[in-house]
Amino acid sequence: MASIKQALISVSDKTGVVEFARGLQDFGVALISTGGTAKLLRDAGLKVTEIADYTGFPEMLDGRVKTLHPKVHAGILARRDLPDHVNAMKAAGLPTIDLVVVNLYPFSQTVARPECSLAEAIENIDIGGPAMVRSAAKNYQHVAIVTDPADYVPVLKELAATSGAVGADVRFRLAQKAFSHTAAYDGAISTYLTALEAGGKRAAFPARLNLQFERVQTLRYGENPHQNAAFYRDLQPAPGGFGNYIQLQGKELSYNNIADADAAWECVKTFDAPACVIVKHANPCGVALGVDALEAYRKAFATDPTSAFGGIIAFNCEIDVVTAETVAQQFVEVVIAPGVADGAVAVFAQKTGIRVLTVPLAAGANAFDMKRVGSGLLVQTPDDLNVAAAQLRVVTRLKPTGQQMSDLIFAWRVAKFVKSNAIVFCGGSQTLGVGAGQMSRVDSARIASIKAANAGLTLADSVVASDAFFPFRDGLDVVAHAGARAIIQPGGSLRDEEVIAAADEHGLAMVFTGFRHFRH
Repeated sequence: MASIKQALISVSDKTGVVEFARGLQDFGVALISTGGTAKLLRDAGLKVTEIADYTGFPEMLDGRVKTLHPKVHAGILARRDLPDHVNAMKAAGLPTIDLVVVNLYPFSQTVARPECSLAEAIENIDIGGPAMVRSAAKNYQHVAIVTDPADYVPVLKELAATSGAVGADVRFRLAQKAFSHTAAYDGAISTYLTALEAGGKRAAFPARLNLQFERVQTLRYGENPHQNAAFYRDLQPAPGGFGNYIQLQGKELSYNNIADADAAWECVKTFDAPACVIVKHANPCGVALGVDALEAYRKAFATDPTSAFGGIIAFNCEIDVVTAETVAQQFVEVVIAPGVADGAVAVFAQKTGIRVLTVPLAAGANAFDMKRVGSGLLVQTPDDLNVAAAQLRVVTRLKPTGQQMSDLIFAWRVAKFVKSNAIVFCGGSQTLGVGAGQMSRVDSARIASIKAANAGLTLADSVVASDAFFPFRDGLDVVAHAGARAIIQPGGSLRDEEVIAAADEHGLAMVFTGFRHFRH
């Protein structure tokens, strides 16, 4: 056990620090502090020794030098189990510092502001703070280091349970967290600085990309039982990202559950009207809008009831009791929504095999999409481009009707989340047939038609989205013969004129978006 007799407190994030310091003082811990932190504690009625009074050396250079002093770092780094260290401290008249409470200048928050200048960024690079954190973490066998306000209450509980000491296990855990804290901090500085070009303009992709994730759970296995796996979350997750999920019930999520649930959530949250997305093996097998969650679910399920078996179901609106009762009638792995009514929670509780998650419905996406390759990483900005009717170019003699235009935009949005080559038949804000992941666009069109037939759905007067252009007219011929009356596609093929002529020949309306939605 390491008894805590003296603590040094210097924090940028002052959340809860007064209460923590008061708790330390109740255990008889002497407090040393710096600048604004010292003033805050003193104003709260706490007895605090200012760092300049402690070291006998005034802060200088606008506060750049205040804790970089032997009396501070010797007090932190001295090993209490080495006689030479103990004797050297006695000879110099230096007391030990047993607890260091430090969090760093808000560098990441500062550079996140578009107007942040390089000079401002540099001034928000902490020097003394990381030095103290690393010193305390290195000497964790004798010193406790706290970098996260979330640890204030647990540390006070530890002091209460051990008569004013901090146990070895707690000190080691705090040291792990401290080194991770400084690693993330230095990584953020490196990423920012290596993204700067001449004149201070920021490049989209830094020369050195430093990534920091925290492990949420170790999974039972990966995509297959012979693979090991874990799920990691961004240290600063995007507000509406799947990583913010809260699990209300059910078994632990598997690797495939998480991958498919993320695909379903990313798709469903792009719609404003009540929507339901059912995903199987990373592809939407049913997507629909409705007046409420129940109607959206029934329409989405009708697209492909066979594939929906054991799928992932996502809603962009609260799940009510009736919807929960209907969903619970099928075999489903995961249900996701921004909220679940109390009565609906009780319904799902009767089906313990269903994993029920809530995720905040908020704007925001990952800054980058990433894909691991051998000894490398592919990085791109997210595919967050959507299209409005006014942006579409009608290229056929026949123009889409208002309803067709609405369905075309819906189909195009769904196609973005279907693996390439993607063909999506829709009608009435509902998918009717989805062809995904084929090497040939013609085969995707045929599969989508087969899927609709298997579900007993007609494709007569439907619309079709193709995630990339038709390189030949054969794919267009297939969807036309299946019953499609309007098509949305990027355009840009060398044979666009041939494809447009084929559409006119079939009496189809066709619009070009000018951009594609490959998804591999």
